[in-house]
Amino acid sequence: MHEAKSQLSALVERVLAGEQVTIARAGSPVVDLVIHRVEHPIIGALEGEYSYDADAFDDADAEIRQMFYGSVD
Repeated sequence: MHEAKSQLSALVERVLAGEQVTIARAGSPVVDLVIHRVEHPIIGALEGEYSYDADAFDDADAEIRQMFYGSVD
């Protein structure tokens, strides 16, 4: 672990070059260094995949209104 700390820049360069780097503690692997990849969410990717019945939520809406505003009568 100490050796990895002192050579971190070189290890990062090796990872960037495509090499797999594993850091061990007392001879046991504990960490793999990997390139950070940013994943961009696809907005609307599930459009049309799911449906729901809005009427199924009517009872819950009444309960929620009562919790916030008291009696709904």
